[in-house]
Amino acid sequence: MNFYNSKEIVQQVNQVATSKANTHWRKTFVASLLAGGYIAMGSFLALMIGGAIPEIAQTNPGLQKLVFGGVFPLGLILVAVAGADLFTGNTAYFVPSVFSKRMSFKVPLKNWGIVYIGNFIGSLVVAWLFAYYTGMLKDSITLESTIAIGEKKVAYPFMVTLVKGIVCNWMVALAMWMAFASKDVVSKIVAIWFPIMAFVAMGFEHCVANMFFIPTAIFYGADITWTQFFIDNLIPVTIGNIIGGAFFVGTAYWYLYDKE
Repeated sequence: MNFYNSKEIVQQVNQVATSKANTHWRKTFVASLLAGGYIAMGSFLALMIGGAIPEIAQTNPGLQKLVFGGVFPLGLILVAVAGADLFTGNTAYFVPSVFSKRMSFKVPLKNWGIVYIGNFIGSLVVAWLFAYYTGMLKDSITLESTIAIGEKKVAYPFMVTLVKGIVCNWMVALAMWMAFASKDVVSKIVAIWFPIMAFVAMGFEHCVANMFFIPTAIFYGADITWTQFFIDNLIPVTIGNIIGGAFFVGTAYWYLYDKE
């Protein structure tokens, strides 16, 4: 076959988890900076294209969502193909090895902490330096979209945001899971594109993407405080993303294909 089957995917994931566990924290941190920047670049592209078509958003909102979601996967494609360390994918990778007692639960906790911080810093660099300092979103149409997206993301109840985070990372972790099935770059890109486009078009919440979207809106003057960002969005989304990746993907596929 020109792709790995489901059981072989879990074996691939276990190898990735072992490799990540054995990587020095400094390299993990640098890789996580890159991943934060890559996801921010995909988010930036989505704002520049999908956020600049208000007429389509008014008359054909489904098409606008498709355009916005259709370019966003750039970030995860860069993570998967070029190589980087993304928190949301990592929530799933370690689970089969932990449950099969090949590694301690302390290993993913350490990795998640380093990668989360690195992703946050990488996203903020792109948000401030590339999206704000350059003024590339100052166009009135794009600016309105940028601020509206940021303000909308902090307006939902805690549990609604958490559940949206669960579904999002169910899709993201599945995208990476399918990417591991691929034996060529084009197949990896196709495997990643559909679920990532889908979660964005459906409006679910990704913590690393929000590390770009909401700070960018704040930098441009949105009516959002940093406390709101953390309490009303980042915390519930992060919790939801962990559940979505660790339980709905990592645990499910461990039980199906790795549990003795």
